[in-house]
Amino acid sequence: MAAAALGAGRIPDDVTLVAVTKYAQMDWVQALAEIAPSSDFGESRPQQLAERAQLLPGIRWHLIGPLQRNKIRKTLPVVSRIHSVDSLKLLQDIERIALEEGLHPKVLLEINLVQDPAKHGFHRDLLLSHLDEICKVRSTQVVGLMTMAAHSDSGEDSRPTFAGLRELRDELARRSPWPLPELSMGMTGDFEVAIEEGATHVRIGSALWDGLE
Repeated sequence: MAAAALGAGRIPDDVTLVAVTKYAQMDWVQALAEIAPSSDFGESRPQQLAERAQLLPGIRWHLIGPLQRNKIRKTLPVVSRIHSVDSLKLLQDIERIALEEGLHPKVLLEINLVQDPAKHGFHRDLLLSHLDEICKVRSTQVVGLMTMAAHSDSGEDSRPTFAGLRELRDELARRSPWPLPELSMGMTGDFEVAIEEGATHVRIGSALWDGLE
């Protein structure tokens, strides 16, 4: 990560590693937390995130998977970031519950730039059409965008998607009240390209846990 950041003329500390713990056994997660107690961990399942956050409260927990509306109230108090706000309705429900609970959650809007019906997220045109409604939230802090590139054996194939997310972020920052500093993009196979294209958060799972039993 540091090499990719330096190669792109960036400061390595500007990129956060989110350790994806979805498939990791709890003892592995605890061991990593002991080595790096101020780390950022990412979970795909809200229920598992809530359980693990209770066991490891010193970790900054990120929800990187889908959030069902009936899980919002339990998720907001324990999460540092929600990377997966994939619809206007979900954002509005988060805002309503945040107001009721007196919370100020930080969220990223999930963008589907590869036009894959199996992936979650706003399509670009839909996002822009909803922008006025999105900008009405006050308690919820929209801090950036997230995307997933299409699966490929070459990280370089992800570059157009990551560049597209950065360009969309720049456009939204001009048209919204938020600077949107955060870009969550890049996983084990393409994080270097993501960093070169401006990622501030990369979500790494298999590179951390492969080989552990």
